[in-house]
Amino acid sequence: MFESVAEALAYLGKHEISMVDLKIAGVFGQWLHITVPAKRFSQAHFEEGVGFDGSSGAGFRTVENGDVAALPDPATGFVDPFPGQTTLSFLCDAVSADDKRPLPGDPRSMARRAVQYMRGRKIADEALMAPEFEFYVLDAVRVHTDPYDTRVTIESSEAQPGGAVPVAARRRGYLKAPPAEHLHDVRSEIASTLEGMGVAVRYHHHEVGACGQCEIEIDRADLVTAADRAMLIKYVVRNVAARHGKVATFMPKPVYGEAGSGMHVHQKLDRAGKPLFFDAAPGRYANLSDTALRYVGGLLKHGRALTGLTNPSTNSFKRLVTGFEAPVNLFFSLANRSAAIRIPRYATSPEEKRIEYRPPDFTCNVYLALAAMLMAGVEGIESNLDLRDYCFGPFDVDIATAQDPAVRRIVPLPRSLCEALDALAEDQAFLLKGEVFSREFLQEWIDTRRADETEEIARRPHPYEYRLYFDA
Repeated sequence: MFESVAEALAYLGKHEISMVDLKIAGVFGQWLHITVPAKRFSQAHFEEGVGFDGSSGAGFRTVENGDVAALPDPATGFVDPFPGQTTLSFLCDAVSADDKRPLPGDPRSMARRAVQYMRGRKIADEALMAPEFEFYVLDAVRVHTDPYDTRVTIESSEAQPGGAVPVAARRRGYLKAPPAEHLHDVRSEIASTLEGMGVAVRYHHHEVGACGQCEIEIDRADLVTAADRAMLIKYVVRNVAARHGKVATFMPKPVYGEAGSGMHVHQKLDRAGKPLFFDAAPGRYANLSDTALRYVGGLLKHGRALTGLTNPSTNSFKRLVTGFEAPVNLFFSLANRSAAIRIPRYATSPEEKRIEYRPPDFTCNVYLALAAMLMAGVEGIESNLDLRDYCFGPFDVDIATAQDPAVRRIVPLPRSLCEALDALAEDQAFLLKGEVFSREFLQEWIDTRRADETEEIARRPHPYEYRLYFDA
């Protein structure tokens, strides 16, 4: 919103702003915030930041070394439409409290380092990305995890019988129109709110899930801006849903038997304003350049390790199952929605030529996920990876029924978070280049996910286990 600190301060002086809110992306992908009364906010806040405890939930530091600071980025300023008092918000970098250097584990700084590494290696000037936003808007979700009361109750007007409009069949919600779909006005309010905040929305629609699944698509942006916008969009979606008395979730698989919610990421590289993924030469598969094919190869070669960052939840792997247009194998294809990488058939011009990486979901930290994907693609380009040396395709067939012997050699995605974390532990050298990630950060990430998620889930009885084993 602002090109300089001076412009941001001038805006504060000219408008009746009550509060300034500083939003920080925590290590595990959540937004944290600190609010400062506008009359106290000054240039010193842009220079010194606001100190906070980086060990209490943010994941930046240990308890004995927890002092960090939130340093606002003036370019990210926006008038926040949700607080009761007029509020100007800024996204922040997490920096050391003393010397103001970016913390090694600050997500925005890590994403920025990935772009700097790409530029330093003369690969490209810009990595342009656009996540797709799939999510559910539900009427109510009640969760009970007590030892003697373990259950989840989900309510959705689109899935409950008794209304004047017939309930849609499972997985039959795609492009459903009113009155059968109940969420058009909610999505339109989300879209208009985003447009008012400077985020252009390409379109929105009801997704495949019958009980309230939605999708919003936006334009591509440079990697850091794309991640910033992703955080903002999740914030707007949740707050608009709450305004309507509903609850929104980006959980990959909130409802058994319905379509899951992914974070398909469209990606392309440009240099000096020219697209690098297009080649019009006769015989080129989908008009993809060698650069694009090597980038694709890098993503697929490191695809198993990437899931440790792009799909870092036990629930992620309840989405990555066959039969739901979710990828389970590492190959690429033109328009094939079961492929890990889809080449959009309709993207035919040089400017639109791109690839779509389909495994990720929004349990990731979007800054880390986009940075890791870029590092994998760059490694594929730098190593001059030849797709013919691997069984990555293209496979423009239904691989579930294909008779091609090569199909049986396709490498699968991990089937569990444990398997994904093992893959990340074994294959991380490409992430360490340019000090984008560190071994210490990745090990802490792996250890925390194991302790807080895989082990906790593994120890708890699941309600379905009672049906299977109660009378054993």
